[in-house]
Amino acid sequence: MKRLPLVACTSLLFIACTDDGTHADEVGEDTATSTTADTIGESSDTVSEASTTIGETSTDTGETSSDTGTSSDTGTSSDTETSSDTETDTTETGEPCGPECCPGDFLCLEDTSLICNEDGTEWIEDQYCDDVQGVVCAEESGQCEGACSEDALGLSYIGCDYYPTVTQQIDGYNTAPLHEFAVAVANVGNEDAIITIMRGDMMIASTVVTGGDVEVVVLPWVDLLTKTAGPSILVTDGAYRLRSDRPVVVYQYNSVASSASNDASILLPVNAWGPEVMVASFPHWANTGLVGFYAITAQQDNTTITLSPGPMSGTTQPGAGVAADGTGEIVLDASDVLQVITSAGDLSGTLVDADKPIQVISGHECTNVPVNITACDHLEESMFPTQTLADRYIVAPPVQVPNDAQLKAQIVRIMAIADGTNVSFDPDQGADQVLNAGEFFELPMSTAAYEVSADHPFMAVQFMVGQSAGFGTSDPAMLLAVPTAQYRNSYLFHAPPSWVANYVDIIAPDGATVTVDGADVGGWTGVGGSGYSVAHVQLSNAGNGNHEVVGNQGVGISVYGVQSFGSYWYPGGLDLDIDPQ
Repeated sequence: MKRLPLVACTSLLFIACTDDGTHADEVGEDTATSTTADTIGESSDTVSEASTTIGETSTDTGETSSDTGTSSDTGTSSDTETSSDTETDTTETGEPCGPECCPGDFLCLEDTSLICNEDGTEWIEDQYCDDVQGVVCAEESGQCEGACSEDALGLSYIGCDYYPTVTQQIDGYNTAPLHEFAVAVANVGNEDAIITIMRGDMMIASTVVTGGDVEVVVLPWVDLLTKTAGPSILVTDGAYRLRSDRPVVVYQYNSVASSASNDASILLPVNAWGPEVMVASFPHWANTGLVGFYAITAQQDNTTITLSPGPMSGTTQPGAGVAADGTGEIVLDASDVLQVITSAGDLSGTLVDADKPIQVISGHECTNVPVNITACDHLEESMFPTQTLADRYIVAPPVQVPNDAQLKAQIVRIMAIADGTNVSFDPDQGADQVLNAGEFFELPMSTAAYEVSADHPFMAVQFMVGQSAGFGTSDPAMLLAVPTAQYRNSYLFHAPPSWVANYVDIIAPDGATVTVDGADVGGWTGVGGSGYSVAHVQLSNAGNGNHEVVGNQGVGISVYGVQSFGSYWYPGGLDLDIDPQ
């Protein structure tokens, strides 16, 4: 829906606030008494007419202006530089109002909420109230209201506006109907959620997800983003836009039911996006031509992206404004996708900076983990904004399948976003070191669980090892560890019941009480001296795939599953508070 140009607001300002700084509704009944655009005049023509009279004659305040910049209460100009503005209205905090409006006040202009700027000189756009998301601009408050409004949602993995994005996949595993790209939409509330999925201006799918239920929606592959090995590319309207009129949780599967080469990502709603993201990936596989990637999606037009490779980053296949060394400045419009592809080395440590919030999904087309252990599998995960990272994580390996009494080995990568980051482990892993921004190191294949902490925020990335390593049947998958500062007391999440086995791993403070689908969790194992313990719980495949974890304290969860050789692994959810330390 097109937003109205704010030139119309110029007319509204003189009706909503008089030139002496007072609100019109405080001057008298002869002036405009409503703070909404709808009730100011019978039509837009009335608003325009009001604006053209400014400077000639005025409303009951009697104020007119001239080139001398003077005014009087009689409505005539004088040659003396005086003003009747001896008193001004004040805000609720007692601060004086500006010449046009009171700072912090809100006003509705149809489906847009406006806010008065800090010096009270003009109304500026605050939020667009999207009726597709069930959000309206409320006349009394002048603000967007509804279950999907920004204020109602807060900062977490639960939202109403998502951008599913197809990513690079090994050819042969990206053709429907045998291999399908899909999203799972889990309704976290009790009321029905109306789901709308578009690509550009084209409607792709719509459905209703009942309260507490989940629906898997298959979406067409975007060939330009998946059936290629390069070069780096910008695809106009390359992402899908999924909107709901009730809060939901969304995951994407690439692909959803394959026996090999698949992974899944938790999608972050736009209310939790940030302007800066660091990439975590895996090295280009030179012998096979299989590539690492990251995909950037914009939510707003004219989003300027700046790419800054880290000191350990490899090279890219140039294209779409991306240079061979990985640098670039590119402008994206809403729903555009820039996918950057390796030519050699590893894209990890690249900093993606933007002037508006963005989504970044990164991973690998199909890779061994480690590189000398078969077999390859697709990797992908949504990257957390750097402003949501923290300085403490608990890292725990998953279990094996079919012998889930044993742990599956993993490789862990620690990545710094600030210079001079001192990293340490409990129990000691013999890997304490200092990293600068964009640098990373790997801990070798291990089944150890530990606390990793630092004196600056950083990232911890976990990779399942391949089946030939001797730790169960599944091949690699990728997980971003969740910082303890972003743990929650409750989660609703989805695990596809069509998979052979699904698990949730729970990290909780020692002594915490936790339930999964109403059943108490036991079998806790302490993690060094961290004060946290880990439990592995197999999930029932008998239902619709929706599950709930509830704790009496904040806990962290990761969800994973196995389908023959294929696997997926993602955070079951998290808060995304800014600077959570």
